Amino acid sequence: MDKIVLSRMEFYGYHGVYPEENQLGQRFYVDVELFLPLRQAGTTDQLEYTVNYAEVYATVKEQVEGRKFQLIEALAESIASEVLQTYTSINEITVRVIKPHPPFNIVFDGVTVEINRKRD
Repeated sequence: MDKIVLSRMEFYGYHGVYPEENQLGQRFYVDVELFLPLRQAGTTDQLEYTVNYAEVYATVKEQVEGRKFQLIEALAESIASEVLQTYTSINEITVRVIKPHPPFNIVFDGVTVEINRKRD
């Protein structure tokens, strides 16, 4: 299956279990891989045979910046669900949500949740 990848989209959101995360917010990065047939778009050079990735970006932004979740797993699930519901040409999606600076007393370079969902 062909795919379109939107990498390292950067947003500011208020997701987390700790009250400080919900009040102060933090930066999140999101990657999405959109699986859909692209041959017709490639041979015709017409936008109608693909998805407008600017619109997909806006859909992801709405989920990250317009909602609050305790878990980035729930955020990833919401992104996947909304994209599949909105863009019927997409057969499958992989979503990665990266929280680069989780508020823990340990040192590591962020945490990433990755999910893959297919159209029913």
